[in-house]
Amino acid sequence: MSYVFSIFLSIIFIIPIAFAEEVTTIGNLERGMSATIEGEVSRILDEDEFRIQDETGSVRVYIGWKNRVSFPTGEKLTVRGIVDDDLESYFRPELYALEIIREDGTLIKLNQE
Repeated sequence: MSYVFSIFLSIIFIIPIAFAEEVTTIGNLERGMSATIEGEVSRILDEDEFRIQDETGSVRVYIGWKNRVSFPTGEKLTVRGIVDDDLESYFRPELYALEIIREDGTLIKLNQE
């Protein structure tokens, strides 16, 4: 019984901590890194791209042409994705979004195929 209880506590408390991803400020994004950022939509650039900003800067977020999701300017989002690693990203970084959590807590998983 004690063994089962120990496993139960591990599942509830330890495993979620191991999978929690730390939020990276936009000013600290680096080419090729996986990152979770939080910020406010500051501008809609195209039907599949917008700009998000926090107190350290802003970055373009690409959601992919297959994903038809719109975000109003001013909405606060949490975005998990990968920073583009080509040379253009050195001067103008872009985050390829994999998941977005809206202000109301709705999780959107994006198709980047």
